[in-house]
Amino acid sequence: MPKPRNAEKPPRVAIAIMAAGKGTRLKSRLAKVLHKVGGQTMLEHVIAAAARVAAPRDIFAIIGHDAERVQTATQHTGINFILQEEQRGTGHALMVAASTLRGYDHVIVLSGDVPLIREQTIRRLWDFHAKQRAAMTILTAEPADPGSYGRVLRKRAGAPEVSGIVEAKALKPAQKKAREINAGIYAFAVKPLLENLHHLGTDNAHREFYLTDMAALLVKAHKRVVAIPADNATEVFGANTLAELAALDARLRAEKAAALMASGVTIYRPETSLIDATVDIAPDAVLEPFVQLLGKTTIGSGTLVRSFSIIKDSHIAEDVTVRPGCVIDGAKVARGAILGPYAHLRPGSDIGEEAHVGNFVETKKARLGKGTKANHLTYLGDAEIGAGVNVGAGTITCNYDGANKHQTTIEDGAFIGSDTTLVAPVRVGRGAYVGAASCITDDVPAESLALGRARQTVKEGWARERAKKRQQRAGKD
Repeated sequence: MPKPRNAEKPPRVAIAIMAAGKGTRLKSRLAKVLHKVGGQTMLEHVIAAAARVAAPRDIFAIIGHDAERVQTATQHTGINFILQEEQRGTGHALMVAASTLRGYDHVIVLSGDVPLIREQTIRRLWDFHAKQRAAMTILTAEPADPGSYGRVLRKRAGAPEVSGIVEAKALKPAQKKAREINAGIYAFAVKPLLENLHHLGTDNAHREFYLTDMAALLVKAHKRVVAIPADNATEVFGANTLAELAALDARLRAEKAAALMASGVTIYRPETSLIDATVDIAPDAVLEPFVQLLGKTTIGSGTLVRSFSIIKDSHIAEDVTVRPGCVIDGAKVARGAILGPYAHLRPGSDIGEEAHVGNFVETKKARLGKGTKANHLTYLGDAEIGAGVNVGAGTITCNYDGANKHQTTIEDGAFIGSDTTLVAPVRVGRGAYVGAASCITDDVPAESLALGRARQTVKEGWARERAKKRQQRAGKD
């Protein structure tokens, strides 16, 4: 957290994130802050912005509805949690957090359902708050339609000082011209905040303690209350309905695509792409329309991802070609590999340099060496496959015996004929050949030929005799 100018000692600053609400208007059993936009929960977006400003040890999510699930979903961030067992409003949330906040000089209050909030805006809020030596600083915005947002009333036009926050329904005729809204994001000096929390009342329709009332209380106590507008009103918008959630998701994804294109990534028809905020793509990669890149996926320079492919939590190296319709989940793909069309790489797949995984080939916990090819209609599960191996069409590794999984090993340069069944555990040695349609149950030594099928029998004239008998039966009928 940056310290104010001319400060002799850095202030102790906490960040409190309001994350206890249910989100009734979303019509969902899921806690409001766990709904996703841009591939992450709304709360994760807010935590990420906060964590660029303060250390996780100084960030506190105040949780309530479905608290256990909220904590489980976000505990990987390393932040702290405060339980608001009874949800009685935003003011009540800080009452619950009061004992924790006493260890700090200031607290920045964020909302867990405002996922577009940026690090820069949080820093501007803090810098302004510190410079103004304020007891309370309110982040505001001026959207085209203020709607049902509460209005911030300044003491005089252009001045930073605020006289109070008025809910939309309580606006007097003369106040309805005010367009500056309360974003629900604040900075407080902790001492005056805690001294006045107990003065909050519940004289409102929901009988809750509203943090917005703190502005008027502090003004009445002759404390300095100021406001600063956000650079962009859209970043302080929350989501109270599924339609609003979808709008936030679309905005986040559009911003992500724009940023990638500005960095040198070619995206054809970006409005059709679904790219999570956590995805990393190097310059000169190319994405065709209707691609989905999800989770912690990385795409290397020069890689082409063709239409209708879905890639999740995977590392795709440089100069890879992902042909149409591939599904890749939790996999690694090395430089120059060619995948698909319609390949399925399941978790644990590790595809080597210049390897080919072709149409309707599925891999699971399978490692393919450099230049290895499995081009057609194949399943490779729990397999260690060396370099330069050719896996014929229709080959499968039988890795499951009904109780346990077993490993198949195919060493460098081996040739596996089409329609081979490899019953694990089994090893095919270096440079060995397996004849087509073989069922291999024993290890195959290096540079040998294995045949595991019945000897072919040919009965000459069989078809002619069969046809003759059919004609004779037809004549009797």
